[in-house]
Amino acid sequence: MGSIGGYIFRTTFGAFLVVLVSLTLLIWVTQALRDLDIVTNQGQTLLVFVGITGLIVPLLVLVIAPIALVIAVVHTLNKLSSDSELIVMNAAGMPPWRMARPFLMVAAVVAVLVGVISVYLAPQGLRMLRHWITEVRTDLVTNIVQPGRFMTIENGLTFHIRERRPNGLLAGILVDDRRNPAERVTIIAEEGEIIKHNGGSFLVLENGSIQRLEAKRTDPNIVMFDRYAFDLSQFGGAPATFNYSVRERYLWELLAPAADDPVYRAQPGHFRSELHDRIMAPLYPFAFALIAFAFLGAPRTTRQSRAWSMMAVIGGVAGLRLIGFASTVFGVQVPIMIGLQYVALLATIVLCSMAISRGLIIEPPASLVRMGDAITDYVQRHTARLAGVRT
Repeated sequence: MGSIGGYIFRTTFGAFLVVLVSLTLLIWVTQALRDLDIVTNQGQTLLVFVGITGLIVPLLVLVIAPIALVIAVVHTLNKLSSDSELIVMNAAGMPPWRMARPFLMVAAVVAVLVGVISVYLAPQGLRMLRHWITEVRTDLVTNIVQPGRFMTIENGLTFHIRERRPNGLLAGILVDDRRNPAERVTIIAEEGEIIKHNGGSFLVLENGSIQRLEAKRTDPNIVMFDRYAFDLSQFGGAPATFNYSVRERYLWELLAPAADDPVYRAQPGHFRSELHDRIMAPLYPFAFALIAFAFLGAPRTTRQSRAWSMMAVIGGVAGLRLIGFASTVFGVQVPIMIGLQYVALLATIVLCSMAISRGLIIEPPASLVRMGDAITDYVQRHTARLAGVRT
């Protein structure tokens, strides 16, 4: 690669990592806050909360990585231009493709990362997330054992525990059962513990009383007990069965879905669109890197503004990705629309490659530049006038 290529590769890859980590953490925090009830309402630890919400990180990286690559390439090219390094390399006779090679190598690394995530890590993370959240939300034993709180397990059934001792015993237990309109049952016990036996869960209470108050009576019937077992298995529900969604399928499951798969039989178009979107995902980093280099990779004088080129890069990347999204969405109903993203991607790569090979400096039309300059001058004059009036 050479010292120059290595320098460009390290600068670009370092910027890519910084942008990727920063954006991923930022978006992860906003997404994680939506599941904060896992800690506040479900009685789980902070470690469980971080583990569950962390499973969406591969999916976030899948979306953010190509964008982070574009930002890194633009940052490096602007740095090389501001330090006049692009002009020096061009004057030394370095071919455009040799300058573009380090950026394409970074794009290759990003493509491998996106490919691995798309094929396996993202679906696996979504599957684990569904299993874990389902397990947490149906773990009624964990919900019950929250000292000092009144927990409503289902409509008309409330538990309260004063404290949980280090040896696992529960103290100060109250169970209020109003599920039967004709009778209200209140159980009070000094101590108790949760025991799992033969696949069932039981709250074994000691030294307490059961108060039964019928609807037409004013005085309850009180029964004292030394030991009483309250069945919790009835609230746990049956083991969950999962029909994985299209996003939760591995690539090979999209390539050859089972003929009797109920999800595939109901949504064959979604399988087709998702498959092609997964195949295209590793190719976008190359296209994005070529777009950025085609507009910003050629050396420019100080009079040639790079602002227009940066806007063109943003527009080109956004337009290409928008075509991909539209192709995936409309391809569910119209299969031929899936080919639109292939055509757009191929055309982008060919046109950008031609521009790079010829060393073209892509500039906007002169009329558009003059219009932009006029608008800028007008805004500056208007701002200066307002500043003068305020002073």
